[in-house]
Amino acid sequence: MTAATGRGTRIPLVLVAAIAENGVIGRAGGLPWRLKTDLKRFRALTVGHPVVMGRKTYLSFGKPLKNRTNIVVTRDPEFTAPGIVVAPSLEAAMEVAEGDALRRGAAAIVVGGGAGIYSKTIDKAARLEITRVHVRSEGDTMFPRIDPAQWRVAARQDYAAGPDDDAPFTTLTYERRRE
Repeated sequence: MTAATGRGTRIPLVLVAAIAENGVIGRAGGLPWRLKTDLKRFRALTVGHPVVMGRKTYLSFGKPLKNRTNIVVTRDPEFTAPGIVVAPSLEAAMEVAEGDALRRGAAAIVVGGGAGIYSKTIDKAARLEITRVHVRSEGDTMFPRIDPAQWRVAARQDYAAGPDDDAPFTTLTYERRRE
């Protein structure tokens, strides 16, 4: 599956998220854990790609992600910040992301959160890059269910908690099942 605009060009859509064992991805506008090891993975997966995210996710970062086009979806027409592209809808964000990916020669458009953006894009995604954090966390933001009838695990790696990590975790690359 790919992102597509009216021009018919197709760029693969990849969702990147860290998810607790109970589905939690956020609490009070931030992450409920600290995983420095996984933040390095997030950077490696996203550098050089357009990254689409919601306003609250952007605000949780506190600044634009370097070496990536930061495309922030918001219904607030007054919202601006240096170093980002503001889109009034997910559709507009995907058009901007596609144009950026074509200009950069990027292999994918990355979706970096939050829950609403993930829910609206998971059915269009070609791949999911998931970090399964081995905790059951309190939180107010959840990732949509990953349907095993739609997705298969193509790669898996287990990690012990490093010195700057709150918990052990597993990285999983999901690919869409073909019929």
